[in-house]
Amino acid sequence: MHVQILLSTFNGEKYIAEQLDSILTQSYKSISVLIRDDGSQDGTLKIIEQYILRHPNQVKLLKGDNIGVVKSFLALLEQADNDVVFYSFCDQDDVWLPHKVEASVKALKYKNDNIPLMHFSSTYLTDSKLSPIKKWPKSPSKPLSFNNAVIENIAVGTTITINKAAKEMLTAKQPNSDNLIMHDWWFYLCISAFGETMYELKPTVLYRQHEENLIGGNKSLRDLILRKLRSYSNNKGKRILFKQAQEFWECYGDEISDIQKGQLQLFLKPRYNIWDRIYFLKQSHYYRQSLYENILYKMLILIGYI
Repeated sequence: MHVQILLSTFNGEKYIAEQLDSILTQSYKSISVLIRDDGSQDGTLKIIEQYILRHPNQVKLLKGDNIGVVKSFLALLEQADNDVVFYSFCDQDDVWLPHKVEASVKALKYKNDNIPLMHFSSTYLTDSKLSPIKKWPKSPSKPLSFNNAVIENIAVGTTITINKAAKEMLTAKQPNSDNLIMHDWWFYLCISAFGETMYELKPTVLYRQHEENLIGGNKSLRDLILRKLRSYSNNKGKRILFKQAQEFWECYGDEISDIQKGQLQLFLKPRYNIWDRIYFLKQSHYYRQSLYENILYKMLILIGYI
């Protein structure tokens, strides 16, 4: 069962060698790496080309313009090989633990491969030098489901592995990536609607936190609060949850179940006043994983932020 690793790079010369070393020394050996460089201006390409010389049958490079992380990963998935069994997504600045690929294959190989499947795990949050901080994120306290995925992402992108059916489903549509919050959230949303998502309790990745992180984990309660406040400020008025849900409706609205369709229509329906918002909360089946996140979600609904 061959696994193709899809790696997007951009000005990653500082950490890319460590990441590639961790991939190429995995306990599971039937792997290859497809890299799409998103227009790097530093030494990233030179480092990758050295790995191609040393591993010509395992490492392949696609050079591209700077289109951003979401579009870059969608392009990688579109250009991935069709004759492999599983696809793993990879960031440039983390380090995979030796069992990472093997854990994904073990979880997926006995499942029904006719439906979209996705496996992901927790991580060890580290500082820039890979000194451990804590295990992150916390284990899901509620089922992985479409009702969770509409309003919360719990899948860390660099831990995700999907099967061929998921790849075919995701590439059959051409979503407007400007409406997607992140590629990993989109994958969780789409696959949970039509297939099965699986969570691995044991961490599989050293998830490096540094000043260049586009998105990262929460090191402490203070960090969590600051991230929430920053997100609230940066996204106010942008309706990012609505836009992503609307994009899903445009792509897959005719294919989902009647229950999912009714709930999604309820979410997308305008809520003009407090009574509309209270009605929505009473009728909605959506949930986030923690008590704190659920309270925050309901508050944001009531004030009209979501």
